[in-house]
Amino acid sequence: MSKKLRDVLPLFTMRTASELQRVVSGNPFTADPGNRVAAIFLDHAPPAGTAETARNVADERIALGEREVYVAYGEHGMGQSRLQIPAAKTGTARNMNTVAKLAEMAMEMS
Repeated sequence: MSKKLRDVLPLFTMRTASELQRVVSGNPFTADPGNRVAAIFLDHAPPAGTAETARNVADERIALGEREVYVAYGEHGMGQSRLQIPAAKTGTARNMNTVAKLAEMAMEMS
C-alpha cells in the first residue's frame, strides 16, 4: 500500500468484549466521575514516556493502560482542557461511562 493511500484511509480501533471489560477494570481513576475520565484507545501500547511528553497539562492526570491512555480531567472537564498527548494523536477517546456501557453491551452479545 502506498504511503499516500495509507494516509487517507480511516483508522479504526477494535476491542473484544473482554478487552473492553479490562479497560473498565483497569481504570486507575475510579474515584473520579466517569464523565471526567477518558480512555484514549490506541492500536498499540502507549510509549513509556507518554505522560511526560504531554503538553498543556493543567490539573489533568495521565496513566497508561495496555493499549489505552487514561486521562482524569480536572475540575473544568474535557471540554475546556487544552491537554495534548502526542502519543495519543491517532487514538480515539471515550469517557468511562461510555466505555462501561459499551463493555456491558458487548458482554451481553457474546
